[in-house]
Amino acid sequence: MADFYAEKVALITGGASGIGKALGAELCRRGARAILADINIELAECCADEICKAGGGAEAMDLDVTNPERVQKAVEEIVARHGRIDYLFNNAGIAVVGDARDVNLEQWKQVIDVDLWGVIYGINAAYPVMRKQGFGHIVNTASMAGLLPIPAILSYTASKHAVVGISLALRVEAKDLGVKVSVVCPGFVRTEIFENAESTNLDRDELEKNIPFTADVNATARRILKGVKRNRAVITPTLDGWPTWWLYRVAPWLFGPILRNMVREMREIRIE
Repeated sequence: MADFYAEKVALITGGASGIGKALGAELCRRGARAILADINIELAECCADEICKAGGGAEAMDLDVTNPERVQKAVEEIVARHGRIDYLFNNAGIAVVGDARDVNLEQWKQVIDVDLWGVIYGINAAYPVMRKQGFGHIVNTASMAGLLPIPAILSYTASKHAVVGISLALRVEAKDLGVKVSVVCPGFVRTEIFENAESTNLDRDELEKNIPFTADVNATARRILKGVKRNRAVITPTLDGWPTWWLYRVAPWLFGPILRNMVREMREIRIE
């Protein structure tokens, strides 16, 4: 019996590393065609080659998600080459870590351009195509920071809250048109987004020691695809995700002391 994802065509932004790379590898293992789109085309090509050598069907694509014309062209190229697009994984993301008083407007803009506008550009390009096809699934990567008011990453938290809202609203709009929409909210998964995150006025070594990485990226990718297959509205692929979100909705007052403690710990490694 063929796998659910067999012969499907998936565009994955941020596909050269982290969750994007893991999703591409897992989709190809299940018989899908994955287009690994990334601003780092050399790394994307290496990932695609690695997947192909293992017997999968992957392609690399040079893509800056902050460029709406390029995102539009990417979707058009995929449809022209494969005849359709079954999945769009809006997965590219960056982060800036620091006390709000230390983060400048340019850093805010960089994060919002990638994490929010990148998602919007992807939707704007793929949704009309999927609507015309009568099928397709848009999967937007947010974060637990899109469900909880996580401090010290304000631009990231703001962007991810917006991605959650957009995804849930579009899901309602798209349902009667045959298009599915899900939003993914992982917890602390050790990926390049943390390694590449810009930190402002903080001791970097101490910062990394304080991040509670608990999830494996490959297991996270498998749980995401399980949630997509089931057409979940909100997919919390890390084991602590759903219980934490549930508790926050039931008793948000419990999180005040926890989050304030996070801020105090961060300020202990702040460089004056």
